[in-house]
Amino acid sequence: MGRESGWANVPAGKRASTYARPEYRAAASAFADVTHRSIAVTKPRDPGVQPRPAAGIQFVGVPEFTDLGTRVSQEISAAIAGRQSVRAALRASQKMAEWVGEEYQD
Repeated sequence: MGRESGWANVPAGKRASTYARPEYRAAASAFADVTHRSIAVTKPRDPGVQPRPAAGIQFVGVPEFTDLGTRVSQEISAAIAGRQSVRAALRASQKMAEWVGEEYQD
């Protein structure tokens, strides 16, 4: 990927070996160290300051995650377009997130 598309275009955080390549480190010097350090210290089973119903950092391993993201985006888009208030969009989004979260409660 690096040779064909440029080393700075290699997706960050995908492979540990990427950070060992001098070509990548040179091309991505503005962000490689902080990205690699952030990944190294992150705790996938405890990624935040509040309890979570499923393990994960950026990707949430529940089937409804992608659909929820799409639905929340639609609510926010409707607010930006003036079809509803921001408060209504956030309320609807929170309700959908809680519904999905309830499926994973102990």
